[in-house]
Amino acid sequence: MPGCFKKTLFALASLISFVSFILIVVAMGTPKWMTGKILCKTGADLVNATDPELVKFIGEIYYGLFRGGKIRQCGLGGRRSKFTIFPHMVKKLNTGLHVMIIMFLCVAIFFSLVSFGFCILNAIKVPYRAINGPAGACLWNFLAGGFVVLAVTSFMAAVKLHHLTERIANFRENVFQFVILEECFEDCFWICVASATAHVVNLLLIAISGIHFPKIKTKTEEVNVTAEDIMY
Repeated sequence: MPGCFKKTLFALASLISFVSFILIVVAMGTPKWMTGKILCKTGADLVNATDPELVKFIGEIYYGLFRGGKIRQCGLGGRRSKFTIFPHMVKKLNTGLHVMIIMFLCVAIFFSLVSFGFCILNAIKVPYRAINGPAGACLWNFLAGGFVVLAVTSFMAAVKLHHLTERIANFRENVFQFVILEECFEDCFWICVASATAHVVNLLLIAISGIHFPKIKTKTEEVNVTAEDIMY
């Protein structure tokens, strides 16, 4: 059986792995990865809008991995609309990169659950095989955190290098053209960053669990029995 200190650390690590699993699932299902302001360039050019008038042509957009929405401002008031990434819009995006982001997160979910199981196992007993012990727990945490980092990095590349927001904003816009004024990474993006950080914390906890602290020994007083004591 593992010691009390080691049990506590692995129990905490298992809790963190489960929290990471929940965070990734929530992030994938919520359409708040990115928000931005979009300018209806066609409408602004038609009326030759000046700076004070541009406010009438500035709308908003938000989206996640599967769905999103936007407010179109083309001079006649705001028009709200919602959209889904699959199955049609994804063809106009960098399909391979977008699907890869989702796959990375799905693999991270799997490894988070595996990490949770291994941490529970190490909290209950000392495994006979090394791969089932702290080394295995480190491996699964490293893989889970690594795939989350890959997903986050790929999403940043899609936004900054492949102009993801602009492509989404102009999807099926035959008359108006929209340009991006500003972009901001939102809660779900940072939730994934927190998930990757959680696995780094787990690696530290597992490393600490392998440290052997010196045991405090109490000296027992030696009882000297002499011949005189026996007589009495």
